[in-house]
Amino acid sequence: MRQSMKITNAKVFVNGKFETGGIAFSDRIEAIGQAVSDGVDAQGCYLIPGLIDVHTHAALGADASDGDPAGLITMSRYYAAEGVTSWCPTTMTLKEPELTNAMHAIRDFERPSDGAKIAGVHLEGPFLSLKKCGAQNPDNLHVPDVDLFTRLNRASGGRVRLVTVAPEEPNAMEFIREVSKVCTVSIGHTTASYDVASKAYAAGASHATHLFNAMPPLAHREPGVVAAAMDAGATVELITDGLHIHPAVVRLVHRLFGEKLVLISDSLRCAGMPDGDYELGGQPITMKNGKATLTGTDTLAGSSIHLMEGLRRAVRFGVPLEAAILAATRTPAKAIGAADRIGSLEPGMAADFVLLDPDLRVKAVYIDGAAIS
Repeated sequence: MRQSMKITNAKVFVNGKFETGGIAFSDRIEAIGQAVSDGVDAQGCYLIPGLIDVHTHAALGADASDGDPAGLITMSRYYAAEGVTSWCPTTMTLKEPELTNAMHAIRDFERPSDGAKIAGVHLEGPFLSLKKCGAQNPDNLHVPDVDLFTRLNRASGGRVRLVTVAPEEPNAMEFIREVSKVCTVSIGHTTASYDVASKAYAAGASHATHLFNAMPPLAHREPGVVAAAMDAGATVELITDGLHIHPAVVRLVHRLFGEKLVLISDSLRCAGMPDGDYELGGQPITMKNGKATLTGTDTLAGSSIHLMEGLRRAVRFGVPLEAAILAATRTPAKAIGAADRIGSLEPGMAADFVLLDPDLRVKAVYIDGAAIS
């Protein structure tokens, strides 16, 4: 256990709101709020839980699907420096041998002292719809298959926490019923109607992958996945880079879903990199002015931002700061079944937190009670 420390005179995010106070911690939080005094002066900085990105593929040229241990370390350091203290490596639609290799690398990952924790795996593919595969490689799609999921989960050391599936595909409902006993099942990359999506949520799905993107729109006579997720009380992801979702819709989703909103980056290799040509799941992508598309098309491939920038943009778009913080901390932790360890500032929780200045720029990051920047 680390030596106990204290930080005081901060705007501490406790139970969904800020209060002036501090934090006492070792590797875990010992006390929080107004009762903490006589510590290092935070000079009025915001003190919030470390962010949790449950949907991020890549950054700085490295990709979770590569199966490269060095790449995972590169990514973990990039996230941590930006206040993301936990993340779910998110794999693409690839063949089983490539996914297995990626699972083994994630299973064997050892966090560097200045890197973010892996909170689990998000299998975004391969159980998706051909018509809504987006930037996923259509040649590698696979019908929902419980046995394939089980093999991949076993290869990861049981670390899969989230899997995306198109519920209209063959075997999907049985897949959802069985796999939802193991991890969170999300609806995404789908042509599902409201009725089909509702049946999927009744079967055990409880999440939606990058809402509005790679799914039917919300229409007044065909409400689709968006309305089914709302009726089911599902958590929903949103990419808040300003390219995937119009700011007005970001505000709308916040008002519709409240504390069920989950901010994600959906970041690619080009995150943290200059404009140019990159690769995603075996397909070429091009980034120009921060916008990543499948090369030669207008199809958005993912984002070039990290989650802290997504939080800042969500606030700029009109989401209240407190709501944006919940959507990047406690709610994603709940969505992957990790809210007993991370995502909130409470005694007994991991001492993962971030100090931010008034412009929401990172001043310091602590993971398991150790300062990493």
